[in-house]
Amino acid sequence: MRKLDLELTVGLFVLIGILCLAYLSMKIAKEEIVGGDGYEVYAVFSNIGGLKVGSSASIAGVDVGQVTAITMEDYEAKVVLRLPSDVQIQEDAIAAIKTKGIIGEKYVMITPGGAEEMIPPGGRIRDTLPALDVEELISNFVFGKV
Repeated sequence: MRKLDLELTVGLFVLIGILCLAYLSMKIAKEEIVGGDGYEVYAVFSNIGGLKVGSSASIAGVDVGQVTAITMEDYEAKVVLRLPSDVQIQEDAIAAIKTKGIIGEKYVMITPGGAEEMIPPGGRIRDTLPALDVEELISNFVFGKV
């Protein structure tokens, strides 16, 4: 009987450890385990320049959301952003793809607008700025097109 109790205790301990490890892995990867609160908006870019699902979305340098999906729509990239419920974006806001540092990861920077009307859940951020293509910029400089 004691051996059965010991095996049951060890098995339960291992199961709890695996569940904790899975939870921490999801949190580190910034994935939501159960839906999560908030809403989604999208923006369409001509070039996303290496932006990936899971990249952050920020306002004034503060991470407020993340990229949940990237799809192709009419030969442009449709980027879906998940934002918390307490963050409201004006209709004339601008979404731009920026780089953290010189060669860092890409993220979406949202510049708030001045309109009183807000973008509803599932709505579109109409004004966008594509990612800066460093290779094209250097090529233009080298060949005197700047």
